[in-house]
Amino acid sequence: MSGEEDKIIITILGADKVGIVAKITAILAECQVNIEDIKQSIMQNVFVMFMLAKTSENSLPFNEIKSKLTKAGEEMKMEIWIQKKAIFDKMHTI
Repeated sequence: MSGEEDKIIITILGADKVGIVAKITAILAECQVNIEDIKQSIMQNVFVMFMLAKTSENSLPFNEIKSKLTKAGEEMKMEIWIQKKAIFDKMHTI
């Protein structure tokens, strides 16, 4: 993989609590996904985090990464969306 097709966007939303970043970053490390950019804040008592990450030939397949992050979101009672950056870009281009 090379270029934009190997990048993913992860969005996390929910009640702030200890361990959110630790859990998500541990899953990404386990999946061999590199975090390229991360932004987080608390907006009206809601934790919000956006991540830009990059997969490689050593990463798990996208669907497996998505499944692991979705399961973690359910366990933490957080909403997590994972999408390929190329698709995100196309959705937001007029």
